[in-house]
Amino acid sequence: MKIVCEGLTLSEAVLKVVKACAVRTTVPLLECIKLSAVNDSLTLSATDGEISIQKTVKAEVYEEGETCVPGRYFADFIKKLEGVEITLSADGGKMEIAYADSQSYLQVLSAEDFPKISTDISENSFKMAVSDLKKVINATTFCCATDDSRPNLKGCQFVIGGGKACVTALDGFRLATITVPVTAATSDMDIICPARTLGEIEKMLPADGETEIFVQRGMILVSVEDTVLTSRLYGGDFIKKENIIPKTFSTVVTVDKAALKSSIERAAILVRSDKNSLIIFDISAGRIEISSNSEIGNVQEPVKAETEGHDIRIAMNSKFISEAVNALEEEKITLSFNSQVQPFICCNYENKDVLYLILPVRTANNA
Repeated sequence: MKIVCEGLTLSEAVLKVVKACAVRTTVPLLECIKLSAVNDSLTLSATDGEISIQKTVKAEVYEEGETCVPGRYFADFIKKLEGVEITLSADGGKMEIAYADSQSYLQVLSAEDFPKISTDISENSFKMAVSDLKKVINATTFCCATDDSRPNLKGCQFVIGGGKACVTALDGFRLATITVPVTAATSDMDIICPARTLGEIEKMLPADGETEIFVQRGMILVSVEDTVLTSRLYGGDFIKKENIIPKTFSTVVTVDKAALKSSIERAAILVRSDKNSLIIFDISAGRIEISSNSEIGNVQEPVKAETEGHDIRIAMNSKFISEAVNALEEEKITLSFNSQVQPFICCNYENKDVLYLILPVRTANNA
């Protein structure tokens, strides 16, 4: 294989594809990027067995062929050559990288046993505005679980039907749900897409327009320009959010988002090294008093609010409430409570299509 390619073009492609390389594996090829030179193009491919990314770029191909380069070393090296023309020449177990007046070499592996990446995924599909897909990803993925004890909670559930997508994520302590419109859905669907996959999809998306998402036999495919991402979907049952989101509340608070956000952030500073990063909301007529206490010191701040219902004092994880408040878009937000030990709701004041449910923290005073 021998090709010539602009450094910037190659670097941008490598940096997109390397995200799919495995980090810790006993299979060396899963740490590699496969380079395939055919006609006047170079296709870069990587997979860790769950997610795969392929990117095709223009290149001068002097000798067709394919080889596998160590992904992260290759990416870091090529990133330093964005301003020059690069010649790649692979022969046997070694590849020469020629640039300016220099030559460097990387050990390579045969592409013969590189895992086959199937892009024949087209049985079902739906379309979503790019802006809505970005909104979905940013509103939900931070609520996904990060441990392997319940793998399906490491993803977001997409329920497609009736011209809309209802997307839900939870980690056992909090839940996020958002509803957005979809078009051209070929059927109703209920899938669980890994949060990591959604993060990589977001990086691929253009500034605007519409994106089509294909689903087939436990796989998902998204194609944007010359980049194709495929990923396994999670199996198993997902929690029915209707069974855990309260319908009525005994205390409802409407508050300025910016004022609440600033007060939470200040209170969180003094408890950031504590296990639960505990802060207290003490809600009474016309105000929320936000407080925190640790060996470092204490914070106690009143925030003006419109309140309805009973007074309540409730403890919560500062990170969970802070991330929920930050994700909401309106100037005013609503907090709805039932008791010190029951989950509470955080949402926009007007548009209720985005909603967060958070479990409070039990303390000696409310256990």
